[in-house]
Amino acid sequence: MADRLTPVVVIGLGRFGTALALELVRRGAEVLAVDRDPVVVQRMAGQIGQVVAADCTDREALEELGVPDFDRAVVAVGSDQHSSILTTALLDELGVEHIWAKALDRQHERILRRVGAHHVVLPEEEMGARLAHLVSGEVSDYLQVSRDWVLATATPPQDLVGVPLGESGLRRRHRVTVVSVKHAGAEEFTYADASTTLAYGDEVLLAGRTADVDRYVRSR
Repeated sequence: MADRLTPVVVIGLGRFGTALALELVRRGAEVLAVDRDPVVVQRMAGQIGQVVAADCTDREALEELGVPDFDRAVVAVGSDQHSSILTTALLDELGVEHIWAKALDRQHERILRRVGAHHVVLPEEEMGARLAHLVSGEVSDYLQVSRDWVLATATPPQDLVGVPLGESGLRRRHRVTVVSVKHAGAEEFTYADASTTLAYGDEVLLAGRTADVDRYVRSR
């Protein structure tokens, strides 16, 4: 039997926090969900095993909930930046080893990192960038792995068709790498290597720095 996922504290049950908590529960993780609004907590009580109403800007409240016993926490507080920053700082003081926090903008992100967040996400900005690439038709999927590294799926350009990847000079010329390929008619991606030869109708998974991948897909 597979090991259970690491327990996680999710603070803030807006749209983002709720979706995250429910997905963690679905995947079999133990979740402690916290929100200061009793109405929200009552609504989620039947869907998340441990959901409580508390003010997480209060250190004593966090200690009473046993938050210092958790290794992972997500600060999913919505538009209240003060609460977001203070909660993140308290989690750091309490020794939580892995802290994720939701930021509203880049300035908020910088502050969250200074006060102890190990990972910061900007859901609206990241989804906006992804959707822009999809709507433009440049790629069929787009995932920003970090601030300057992305994965994207696209059809291969003409100069790659019929040429083994090892002979294409793709990485040297465009500074992107084909990680895997889904050949025309296939249902799944497979690993790509130097001997992989692409055809029209194939789909490739590209990896590289954001600017390089963007430049490459626009040049096809």
